[in-house]
Amino acid sequence: MNDIHDLPGYLIRRLHQIAVASFGTELAAAGFDLTPIQVGTLAMLRDNPGIDQATLSGLLGSDRVSTGAAVMRLEARGWIERIVSTTDRRARRLFLTERGARILPVVWPAVRQSQEVVLAGLDDQERATFVALLRKVAEAGNEISRAPLRPVALPDAAPEPARRADHA
Repeated sequence: MNDIHDLPGYLIRRLHQIAVASFGTELAAAGFDLTPIQVGTLAMLRDNPGIDQATLSGLLGSDRVSTGAAVMRLEARGWIERIVSTTDRRARRLFLTERGARILPVVWPAVRQSQEVVLAGLDDQERATFVALLRKVAEAGNEISRAPLRPVALPDAAPEPARRADHA
């Protein structure tokens, strides 16, 4: 491995550039201005309503600053809302609004298409193998990441709060 083009880290960086470019292109073509972390936030809140921001960061494998910025932007769009926790007044629980719940299925086809672009050079079997190997390598190196993925056992989700009219 004397050629930089044969180094896994170099190739991963290049693939990341391709993945980010594809994501931006496909979402823009579909009329959306969203980042991968924003889409991830919407998906995590769909699946885990009422989690706090620290838990969201761990589930995304994202640093708290990036997660906080995504939450602020999505809240400004009226797609998520922060509700003060009834058990810890310092904590904010995060929920999709009705608008946020409606946008995710509309955005998802563009997200899927961006993944098709990333994997374009592979057949179905190679795609499955590649994704399995990526998952294996990412899991093996999780603890050295500056923002490790932290799946947590979540308590049963609390019921969503009543929605304010301005979020409908």
